[in-house]
Amino acid sequence: MADASQGKLIEFKGASLAVMTAYVRETDAVRLADAMHMMMGGMPDFFAGEPVVLDFSQLASVPDWVDWTAITSLLRRYQVQPIGVRHLPEHLHEGARRANLASLGKEGPSSERPIAKPQPPAPAPAPQPEPVAAPAPAPEAAPTVETPSAASGTTAPTLIVERPLRSGQQIYAKGGDLVLLAGMSPGSEIIADGSIHVYGPLRGRALAGARGDTSARIFSTNFGPELVSIAGVYRTFERGIPQTVAGRTAQVRLTGSDSQHTLEIIALQND
Repeated sequence: MADASQGKLIEFKGASLAVMTAYVRETDAVRLADAMHMMMGGMPDFFAGEPVVLDFSQLASVPDWVDWTAITSLLRRYQVQPIGVRHLPEHLHEGARRANLASLGKEGPSSERPIAKPQPPAPAPAPQPEPVAAPAPAPEAAPTVETPSAASGTTAPTLIVERPLRSGQQIYAKGGDLVLLAGMSPGSEIIADGSIHVYGPLRGRALAGARGDTSARIFSTNFGPELVSIAGVYRTFERGIPQTVAGRTAQVRLTGSDSQHTLEIIALQND
């Protein structure tokens, strides 16, 4: 008699997955390699195997051909696992497919596209009686609708971590701020969609505004990170921390316009 559980050895179910997106504005692998080296500071384990979708909606110019082998090899050198592409010009799809990259269209893997259900035909309208003229009612004042202000909206969640973060550990505050009360060691990583507050030594990698919030900031009472980032704008410290902020209370923020943001690191007064 066949085992009834054999049919359950594999199941396929729909799911929404959080996958990182890399906006590729250049397809030349050499130029990309230089840019990633400057961004990551040469750290080969920066992304630690994160899956990524390559988005080509912001290409400066559309090439006739892409060296997919060179690009995917470059990404895997930083432990990024490319799984698909979107907003890719039609003539480049075949090359991406041969490189084992799925074509995800415009929506990406986390989109949910509902299936439209056929609607029953509307019933024929019943015959209406002839309208009878009536005197127009006196005009009434329109009701006032109170629009809730931004201040009355839902406050983003804040993740508070009381224990120190050791080398190799990572914490991600999804959708809000991250407060780290005990500091962190070199080799650890903290990520937040909002701002980051570290009340102790900041020694690892800190990435604020992970989903593109350019108003996010990073605060630390003892500044000494390996890397800081806000909304994708990175800075590494291979040559050491600037003396004006090393070991001091400091903040990191973005300055400039949307097209040309720059990281600014300034010391803060404790008293």
